[in-house]
This record gives sequence, C-alpha cells and structure tokens, in this order.
Amino acid sequence: MQVQFNTDESVEGHEAMSQHAEEVVQRVLGRFGEQITRVEIHVSDVNGNKAGDNDKRCLMEARLAGRQPIAVTELAGSVHQAIDGAAQKLKRSVDSTLAKLADRRTPVSVPEDLPESPAD
Repeated sequence: MQVQFNTDESVEGHEAMSQHAEEVVQRVLGRFGEQITRVEIHVSDVNGNKAGDNDKRCLMEARLAGRQPIAVTELAGSVHQAIDGAAQKLKRSVDSTLAKLADRRTPVSVPEDLPESPAD
C-alpha cells in the first residue's frame, strides 16, 4: 500500500508529521493491504493563519483495486488528531464497502428438499 502525504500552504508538512501519518495508516488500514493500492492524505488548516477550534482538516482517500476511491474528512484541534480520526473513519468505510462486496459474491444456497406445507 502506497501512502501519499500532502499539505496546503498553511500547514507545515515536516517529515515527522508525514511519518506519523504513514504509521497511522499502516497501523489502522494495514489489514486491507491487499485491497488498498494507495492512500492519499491531504491536510489543511481551514482558517488559514487565523486561530480557531477544530480548524485542522484531514481528507483521507483510499484507492481500492478495481473500485471507486473512498474518501473521508475529519476536523480536529490538531493535525495529529485529524489524521487519527480520518484513519478510523476510513477503516470503517473500507470495512463496510468490502463487506458489501463480499456479500454480493457469496451465492445464496437454496435447499433442494423443502418440506411440503401441510394441506388444510
């Protein structure tokens, strides 16, 4: 699974933040490694240079092999919290999507010998 980390001009995208994001993605989404080809992380400050509560935004997008991407967004007070929250949301979303796909692939078996209903 490839991880891409991006920030806008209002967030300082230093190596430690990028490393934290990759570690979180590997820890939270690692079990989907076969199905997810790439995770893109976009971090921004919605208020720019102004202060504000819950103004750090993390958009996280998972690219599933042969499927449409799944994207989630998390707002938090810090970039690290936004990354952690987005990863958890993405895990739930990917898990749900893959479970639905698995349900569609599982054939429904119909018993051959059904008991006849009693005649009235």
